[in-house]
Amino acid sequence: MSAKKLVVYLVCEPETPELAAAAVAGGADVVELGIPFSDPLAEGPVIREASERALARGMRTRACLDVVARARELVPGTPLVPMTYAAILEAYGYERFAREAAEAGASSPIVVDLPVEVHPELRRIQLIAPTSTDERIRAAVANTDGWLYVVTLTGTTGAREEVSSRLGALLERTRALAPRELPLYAGFGISTPEHAREVAQIADGVVVGSRVVQVAEQGPDALRAYVASLRAAIDAVAEPVP
Repeated sequence: MSAKKLVVYLVCEPETPELAAAAVAGGADVVELGIPFSDPLAEGPVIREASERALARGMRTRACLDVVARARELVPGTPLVPMTYAAILEAYGYERFAREAAEAGASSPIVVDLPVEVHPELRRIQLIAPTSTDERIRAAVANTDGWLYVVTLTGTTGAREEVSSRLGALLERTRALAPRELPLYAGFGISTPEHAREVAQIADGVVVGSRVVQVAEQGPDALRAYVASLRAAIDAVAEPVP
């Protein structure tokens, strides 16, 4: 087993539990389950279009939590991370969301646009970006739950031709401010096995979103094979667990 983690992102739709199971079978360690939002500021065209499709199919917050629950039945040992926006939680209720997500078997969520100091009672995975100051990184480190999401670039999600040249410096700066045991997982713009291998050399985990969403449209078998290619690339450079 590799010490380096592979995190994949899927948008919540009726078929998503089976897709999550396929991703785990291919080697994913964590599955993010995106709750579709009508104005996803951080998302590029692939995830935006998938979110629009999901909303058109009636995928609202409660339906998405049902997807989490069904995925939990299929992958009982895999962390399932709801990924959402503050406006959704404002409408649904923070306490209600936290309670129902836990009942569905979710791990701590990611709330993309919720500042670290707002609703601190909601334990969640925090994000940092190349524009984050040392003060913001320290706050994210102190308040994150489980691991820290290191956004590799500014702008929206989506496949890129190469890994951001700013990632190495951001990881180095963050490691200097974080406890040694806090895992740093890097995402945004990672789409190929070559990208995954490159990022795994310097981060504790690799997060792949837009390309996973694209491949998932081809069905579980295609997704399993794609995730397996990422897994193999990561394992080629990762140190084994002692």
